[in-house]
Amino acid sequence: MTQEERTNIEERIVDVLKTVYDPEIPVNIYDLGLIYKIEVKDDSTVDIDMTFTAPTCPAADFILEDVRQKVDSLDGVKSATVNLVFEPVWDQSMLSEEARLELGLD
Repeated sequence: MTQEERTNIEERIVDVLKTVYDPEIPVNIYDLGLIYKIEVKDDSTVDIDMTFTAPTCPAADFILEDVRQKVDSLDGVKSATVNLVFEPVWDQSMLSEEARLELGLD
């Protein structure tokens, strides 16, 4: 896989992640800063590390499966593995500027 192909897949993954929402927060998970790592491997598999705003998120299973299914469905992706991590601990500094505006924090 060329670097250009990898970059193209990563961009499409980011686009699809921006369609995933926590039902309790009106901002997508990417702009919330919940995605810590996107790794596209040479064999077209993808590893994603993500977290939640709170370890006890009631929608965790739904969100994780939504991410996996949406990334799996992309052309050029053989399979996606979504890893739930809690290090580093999420905080508001991880919000994008768009998320800060949407949430009225700026």
